[in-house]
Amino acid sequence: MSTPNKIAHIGIAVKSLEKTLPFYTEQLGLRLVGSEVVESEQVKVAFLAIGESRIELLEPLGEDSPIAKFIEKRGEGIHHIALDVDDVTTRLQQLKEQGVPLIHETPKAGAHDALIGFLHPKAAGGVLYELCQYPKNENSHVDEQ
Repeated sequence: MSTPNKIAHIGIAVKSLEKTLPFYTEQLGLRLVGSEVVESEQVKVAFLAIGESRIELLEPLGEDSPIAKFIEKRGEGIHHIALDVDDVTTRLQQLKEQGVPLIHETPKAGAHDALIGFLHPKAAGGVLYELCQYPKNENSHVDEQ
């Protein structure tokens, strides 16, 4: 099994993008490279550039959103670490065969037209990992917005 290419992004759960973004753009000086709604995860996301990686801020779209439930239980903060992989379908299958607990056994649609799949946090000592496969015509979600 090949290793992940890099950390694609670190996902941070927030109650409000509007209230949170100024800290990242004004105080930290990071550049906002895009935002979008990801219906499959019931969130609005904003990506900020930092080197080859991104910080992804996640705002819940409603009370039933997994991010809303996360914030209710744990408060705002780091939600997940996303790893850029070449073939998320194969990677998820390999992990399943190795007995790694998964949240998604098959990929689903994510931000930036990526295919994504989450590993269960109990697989990695409480850390939620997301595997991301970006379209070949993109360079791992570079600044397209």
